[in-house]
Amino acid sequence: MPVITNIADLKRLYRRRVPRMFYDYAESGSWTEQTFRENTSDFAEIKLRQRVAVDIDQRSIAGHMVGQPVAMPVALAPVGLTGMQHADGEILAARAAQRFGVPFTLSTMSICSIEDLADAVGEPFWFQLYVMRDQAFMERLIARAREARCSALVLTLDLQVIGQRHKDLKNGLSAPPKPTPAVLLDLARRWRWGLGMLGTRRRGFGNIVGHVEGVSDVSNLMAWVGEQFDPSLDWAKVRRIRDLWQGPLILKGIMDPDDARHALDVGADAVVVSNHGGRQLDGALSSIRMLPRILDAVADKLEVHLDSGIRSGQDVLKALAMGAAGTYIGRAYVYGLGAQGEAGVSRALDVIHKELDTTMGFCGERDVAALGRHNLLLPADFATRWV
Repeated sequence: MPVITNIADLKRLYRRRVPRMFYDYAESGSWTEQTFRENTSDFAEIKLRQRVAVDIDQRSIAGHMVGQPVAMPVALAPVGLTGMQHADGEILAARAAQRFGVPFTLSTMSICSIEDLADAVGEPFWFQLYVMRDQAFMERLIARAREARCSALVLTLDLQVIGQRHKDLKNGLSAPPKPTPAVLLDLARRWRWGLGMLGTRRRGFGNIVGHVEGVSDVSNLMAWVGEQFDPSLDWAKVRRIRDLWQGPLILKGIMDPDDARHALDVGADAVVVSNHGGRQLDGALSSIRMLPRILDAVADKLEVHLDSGIRSGQDVLKALAMGAAGTYIGRAYVYGLGAQGEAGVSRALDVIHKELDTTMGFCGERDVAALGRHNLLLPADFATRWV
């Protein structure tokens, strides 16, 4: 059994155990992948201030996100096709998150459905919504999330059109995989993954198949999806969703101060500074580099969270110290899921928790709420290099 000490260890194991098309789906960005790379490399430009001879006994990294208590200010981000990374992946990840005490966010494009998750886990989870042209389907999705007692709605705003991801096209990405000779050869090497998939009935997009007129199986699903992301999405439509959903509303994909102010105007409870993990607009700034501008615009009026690029507890600390009220991990937990199933997600959370707690101690802090710019050393032009 390999010794896991960091997220990179899980990633190496994940790469060996998951079919190539699903590894590439997670570990890629759009076009040149510049933004995908800089989401992580820009964290390295932020340095930490070490403090000594400070009482750091009885440290606490617990907090709240949109009013909900969390064991640490980290939520599991919505990731499409999670149930293709490991059989019943959304259920396993949600169980690990809830046992740990952090939110799990189910994607619209999940393999396990809202109802699957509600039946399998005991506590409310968050649901992430994509805006589709089919208004009736959208309203049913929101109603299904309400019926499942989802405790927050995460509305993703940056998928009006889809960024091209070269690897997905070359791999012929589909769920379940199409049995081409190359795919079958790859699957033969990933027998653990295959055995798991043989043991589950959940292999399609559970939130969509059977819930949309004319979409009864995977063969006609992809054509429907390709036509459904709504390029006419505007703030009036966001406000209508705000009216339909009475619980906490989190708007994901905010990368501009003006958009953050619009989010405030429509009644959002939180925004997520996110560039979709570098999977949409290639050439955009990293999320961590945009965070200060969003904070300057709205931080005293609503919660500002950060997504994209977090691979360690130190990254979490840097985002919190810069002013984020919460953070999200996507790839970091997917690595664990593909590597070791539910236990791997738990291990990813353990790693991040320990790194966050230990680093906070080195910085001379006892409570995560006390983190601030005084804990960091930033390049003078970190937030102003591009104007």
